Amino acid sequence: MAQARASTRRTIAAHAVLITYTLIALFPVFVVVINSFKSRKAIFSQPLSLPSASTFDTVGYRTVLEQGDFLLYFQNSLTVTVASLFFVLLFGAMAAFALSEYRFRGNLLMGLYLALGIMIPIRLGTVAILQMMVAGGLVNTLTALILVYTAQGLPLAVFILSEFMRGVSDDLKNAGRIDGLSEYRIFFTLVLPLVRPAMATVAVFTMIPIWNDLWFPLILAPAESTKTVTLGSQVFIGQFVTNWNAVLAALSLAILPVLVLYLAFSRQLIRGITAGAVK
Repeated sequence: MAQARASTRRTIAAHAVLITYTLIALFPVFVVVINSFKSRKAIFSQPLSLPSASTFDTVGYRTVLEQGDFLLYFQNSLTVTVASLFFVLLFGAMAAFALSEYRFRGNLLMGLYLALGIMIPIRLGTVAILQMMVAGGLVNTLTALILVYTAQGLPLAVFILSEFMRGVSDDLKNAGRIDGLSEYRIFFTLVLPLVRPAMATVAVFTMIPIWNDLWFPLILAPAESTKTVTLGSQVFIGQFVTNWNAVLAALSLAILPVLVLYLAFSRQLIRGITAGAVK
């Protein structure tokens, strides 16, 4: 009985800590969203209060949709993010399958080399990356961002997916080989469906840094036709005057894709995290 009570208290304490952390993490998002529906005066005088009849104002959203090319920025961010995610998941999964399935000389060194990509920030190579893009004529193109983000996301993808693929039954893969399936068929039809939770985890952890990034769009694609949402929202920030209504509205709209992705992959994400914890 005492043991059950102790277990209950530990569970309650763990949930209390998690709920507290969640509230702290969501508080800035809450402040941004509620203030995006207020007048400029109310933003500074009542920043933590909900919009009321006297403070409600959608001027920020009207400014974003009318004055800025927000739809173009949104399309650019969506194109870059979706394409980068596709290549990260495809190439990351294929590399993870090769490292986990086949034993060859340099297997361990290759894994360690890819792990270095997690520990060393890609921004340290900004000058070299910019020189490469200039030499290749890729500056002010979405292709430059896709290539950089793909390289940025591959190390983490390989690291996570290889651990999950080592847990896939060898009997299942050998049965596929006996039935005459090629290695590509085994990979796409047998292995990938079993590591969907890990793929969802990689997708979430890869998408958020790409969508929120300001550094590489500012350096590699600052042209008006290639601006992303994060960079495009900077047009409302001036040296002396900042349109806070428009900035908060743009940030609120930029949050939507992240929320949609989480809702779409939340179940698979939780399964992937808990499976990794069990291992």
